[in-house]
Amino acid sequence: MGSNFVYLVAAIAALSGLLFGYDTGVISGALPFIKNQFTLSAEGEGMVVSGVLFGATFSSMVSGSLTDKFGRKKVLLTTALLFAAGSILAAYAPAVNMLVLGRVILGLAIGVASFAAPLYIAEMSPPKVRGTLVAMNQLAIVTGILLSYLIDYVFSANGDWHSMIVLGTVPAVLLALGMLTLPESPRWLLVNQQEDKASEVLKKVRGTDDVSEEFDEIRTSLEQEKGDWREFFAPHLRAALIVGVGLGAFQQFTGINTVIYYAPKIYKAAGLTSDSVGIMATAGVGLVNLIMTIVSLVLIDRVGRRPLLIVGNIGMLLSLGALSLTFLFNASAETLKFVGIGSTFVYVGFFAISLGPVFWVMISEIYPLRIRGFAMAMATALSWLSNMIVSYSFPVVLDKFGIGATFGGYALITLASLIFCMKLVPETKGLSLESIENQERKGAFHT
Repeated sequence: MGSNFVYLVAAIAALSGLLFGYDTGVISGALPFIKNQFTLSAEGEGMVVSGVLFGATFSSMVSGSLTDKFGRKKVLLTTALLFAAGSILAAYAPAVNMLVLGRVILGLAIGVASFAAPLYIAEMSPPKVRGTLVAMNQLAIVTGILLSYLIDYVFSANGDWHSMIVLGTVPAVLLALGMLTLPESPRWLLVNQQEDKASEVLKKVRGTDDVSEEFDEIRTSLEQEKGDWREFFAPHLRAALIVGVGLGAFQQFTGINTVIYYAPKIYKAAGLTSDSVGIMATAGVGLVNLIMTIVSLVLIDRVGRRPLLIVGNIGMLLSLGALSLTFLFNASAETLKFVGIGSTFVYVGFFAISLGPVFWVMISEIYPLRIRGFAMAMATALSWLSNMIVSYSFPVVLDKFGIGATFGGYALITLASLIFCMKLVPETKGLSLESIENQERKGAFHT
């Protein structure tokens, strides 16, 4: 039962990732109809779109303390309720300010869920499949994005943006019902002196009564030192701090959300003037993202985290370079269309096997249990802050410098990301969370 049960645990927790993807992606198709109904100004449009980013950036900062105080399970259950409330409020808001409030509530849920789900899954998973199971959350995110594109397309015929948004309540209800059936993380239970419950949960998710070695390993790691947020900056964790913060920044500053959020604008600049073709191409981006995330699930516990990061960054660098050079050198109309679509597809595909899932996997692995909540929250908050900066700056930079120079800049950042991953990111494949911590204490956490 154990091996099957831990997959069920991961699947239910990953519903929060599906909601993350759906509620960030759905606004792209709903926004034109929202603008018409409320006659939004450019400022109002920005508020509707960015409400999620503001909410997520704030809540991700406090998510660590919340999960440490109340437990991983209770926090995920609460996010399900926030997802449902935010979807209903945003879908049926009588005025723009209520719509923005609904989007902020969705952002609060997304910020916490983007942190709590990988943490919960990692602490429930055995080392040999931990990477795959944590990456399921990233698969759920990209599935949610693709699903939102399809739902937008279905309801765009009659402009029903209310239905586009309110359908997010369905997975929210499923997440709430599912979390009610799942146990709390055994590691959190041990931290809170509930050893009997922790042992029972560990036996259930491992499918065996012989968990004494793993149980003792977890307990020993807790007894070594009582941690607080200051340990996050301790010398023996400096390498882990740099890896988590660096991956969080590079995940966003390499430009992924410029493609996810602004794909139609890029394709229009490449010469795809037909709205229907633009929608199909954007959906294609979502499909590539989904397929390659599935590939990452297969590979992450087989070939490891480092090889995926290195290969992925190389592919992203080449595709961004091709896109940049094509626009900078004023290629023919046909070449622009071909490279415009092809390079974004290749770029998203390589991102989906590397920085997309590996960031979430690694930040759930590399920090000691005593400060894991705080440390993951800081890395997640930085990722959301970077997302917000990139999302705000892209239209401005694009208008001032053009597509060629803009994506040339992202290519240079990707080159820096490649060097960072080659020089500083260690391999954690197959290691228990406590083994990784022991490496850090010995100063052996490096490439």
